[in-house]
Parts: sequence; C-alpha cells; structure tokens
Amino acid sequence: MPHLIAPSVLAADYTNLKKDFDMVNQSKADWFHVDVMDGRFVPNISFGMMIVEAMKKMATKPLDVHLMMVEPEKYIERFRAAGADVITVHYEACPHLHRTIQQIQATGAKAGVALNPHTPISVLENVLEELDLVCLMSVNPGFGGQKFIYQTLPKVKQLKDMIIVKNTKTLIEIDGGVGLQNAGALLEAGADVLVAGSSVFKSENPTLTIERLKNIGQEALTD
Repeated sequence: MPHLIAPSVLAADYTNLKKDFDMVNQSKADWFHVDVMDGRFVPNISFGMMIVEAMKKMATKPLDVHLMMVEPEKYIERFRAAGADVITVHYEACPHLHRTIQQIQATGAKAGVALNPHTPISVLENVLEELDLVCLMSVNPGFGGQKFIYQTLPKVKQLKDMIIVKNTKTLIEIDGGVGLQNAGALLEAGADVLVAGSSVFKSENPTLTIERLKNIGQEALTD
C-alpha cells in the first residue's frame, strides 16, 4: 500500500483555514491531522470539538484526530460525533489503555495510540493486535515546528518488526519534524503515514511539497 500523507492543521493559517483546507482537499494528501491539546498533558491549548466539527464540514478527506490530553476517554464519543475518523490517544495518558482502545473502536473510528519520544515500543506488546495505528512522536508533543529526533528511526524499525511478527495490519504514523529531508529514511524504516505540518504549510508551494512527499519511494516502484 502506498504511504499516506497527513498535513497537520496545527501549522495552517488560522485566519484563513478554508483556503488551506481547500488546498489539502485538492492535493495528493490522504488525511488531515488534527492535534487536540488540553493545556495539561501538553503546555499548549489548541482545538475543541466545535472546531473539529467545523473542520469536518470543510474536509473531503478523513480527519486524523490526535488527542494530546489527559482523560481522553471522557471526550472520545464527542470527537467522533464532531467528525473524527481516526482517534489517537497517548499511552502516557491512559491507565486503562485496552479499555480506551475498545471505546474508540465502538464508536466506529479507527483507534490509534501515540508514544512520546522517551516511551519504548515494548509497552504496546499486549495491545498491538487491537490497534489500527501507532503514532510515534518524533518531537516532544505540544508545539509545532520542532526539530526531528533521529532516535525515532530505530523505533520505527523495531515497531515494524513487532507488527510483522504479530501479523497485524497496524499502520505506523510519524508525527513531528517530518519533511523532505527525512521522509525517505522514515519510509525505508517502515513508516506508513507521515504527518507534515510546517514543512507543508510554511513551504512556498504546499501542494507541490505534498506531491513530493507522496511520491517518495514511488519512483523506484515504477522503474
């Protein structure tokens, strides 16, 4: 399956979200990545359910909603009702992770779990078969525009090996500092979904940047 590109609307122009949503809708991107921050799990505060609902009306592609928040289980049904197609919670914020994964899937959304840079892959050993997606944070969560942490690459390989051994269809998503400079290495390591914020929305030609990210690795397949 070709890899997916998920532009992160955290880096979009909030004074003209409609313009940026139209651009992504018409581009080769696959998903919109929506970072929900609560000011507790991470220092910043970003979007709530009402904003996600407004985004859903503008989007013609799935909303990949990443809950960077404590007690996400209190809000899962409401984010699903607002339009989330994928709901990702943090391992570090969920003492009853298996139950929370089941709660997400009961809404009809795809279930993801995110791991902070310091969290080892091994913590997913007992839930990997349940997951549609694992989001590896390649920066510390809470702020856009950070530098990519290269220790993420061996984590991607380790996770890919675990997925192969367990024979699951879990997607590996990378979130933070992703751009043309490291996308090839991430895909080679086993990544399936690339979240790109600043590298897309702050580029001179966001549509072309998305196309270039989407085409990485495809040239070799067509030779």
